[in-house]
Amino acid sequence: MKVMNELKLMILDPGHFHAALLQKEMYPDVSRLVSVYSPLGPELIDYLTRVAQFNNRAPSPTSWELAVHTSDHSLEHMLHQRPGNCVVLSGRNRGKIHQILQSVEAGLNVLADKPWVIRLEDLPLVDKALQIAENKGLVAFDIMTERFEITSILQRLLVNDKSVFGEMQPGTAEQPAVYAKSIHHLMKMVAGTPLRRPVWFFDTDEYGEGLSDVGTHVVDLVQWTAFPDQILNYQRDIEMISAKHWPTEISAVDFLKVTGSEPKDKANPLLYNCNNAVHYKLRGVHVKLDILWNWEAPEGTGDVYMASFQGTKARIEIRQGKPENYQSEVYVVPNAPNALTALKQTVAGWQQSWPGVAIAEQNGEFRIQIPQQFRVSHEAHFAQVAIQFFKYLQSPASVPQWERAGMMAKYYVSTKAIEMSR
Repeated sequence: MKVMNELKLMILDPGHFHAALLQKEMYPDVSRLVSVYSPLGPELIDYLTRVAQFNNRAPSPTSWELAVHTSDHSLEHMLHQRPGNCVVLSGRNRGKIHQILQSVEAGLNVLADKPWVIRLEDLPLVDKALQIAENKGLVAFDIMTERFEITSILQRLLVNDKSVFGEMQPGTAEQPAVYAKSIHHLMKMVAGTPLRRPVWFFDTDEYGEGLSDVGTHVVDLVQWTAFPDQILNYQRDIEMISAKHWPTEISAVDFLKVTGSEPKDKANPLLYNCNNAVHYKLRGVHVKLDILWNWEAPEGTGDVYMASFQGTKARIEIRQGKPENYQSEVYVVPNAPNALTALKQTVAGWQQSWPGVAIAEQNGEFRIQIPQQFRVSHEAHFAQVAIQFFKYLQSPASVPQWERAGMMAKYYVSTKAIEMSR
């Protein structure tokens, strides 16, 4: 077993705010000195500003120290100096897999934000990077924050509880057994600061469409929930059926507001092709996903995730609408007798892990009541992912084999659907 002592992070090209969110907390056995390699520009300034805010907040300030190296050849600069043993990547998506590949080839662990690839032609490079990492005793991991959301965790448990859910139904094209919808927003606040997006964010050849970016989480949650801890073969287990995309219009005024830059065409709105719908079968189960980017969330709301899984005994849903006060909630919609008895037994078994979780009956269906202490913010999930990653670094062989297969499966769905849409 390979044991790593102090972990030294290297932040490479922090073009996305997720890079800074990983430093919202301090971690045991992780050096407070972080080496940053990036071109000098607004994206680096945004990253430095956010880390400085974490260091200066009250209460619980962080204590990061940054050694900043500016260069237009940041990857080469980092690989030459190598002051750390782990690369953190969160930025441009098109070339990310090449940065990942060169990093693992150089003997470095990698924690990289999704997506690793946005083009189907690059999918073999994901497999290559993961194989090299495994052969070298390294860990290469993508940041799947949504697995740490309590509603996703409880939905997964319920879907795999035969006494409550029964067996997964195959569904049909008209009534899929699995349906999920994700709505994100271009203008938002992050860690108390208005989000500034780089101009290249709106270039789908550079950053990807909605499904190939944020949709990666949704594809991941579907297979993580429906077939947990199982090794998927994307060539055998996935049948792509249909896919489409359509634009969100962004005015010149809004483009300037979110990027700080004038659009090339001031007379016409930008047609940002960021919305996707996909229909596929996963081990014979019909799955439909809608991935949407709107301009800005209505006041009092935010990003939205809804998901439904149909079993022989019940349908397990995550809802996040007005009846839920726009907070994510889990529902059990039964279609079999004695549903409440089985559900009570299941929830009773959760009390050691999630004390206080309860059941509320509403019009023949059951809502899982989740104590506020288990509702962790999206930003806090980044620390949870990092902690999991650091545990794997102590024993790289402990990374489950289904993780590697699952990465290939989800990136196949996202990139193949985009290819079909175009």
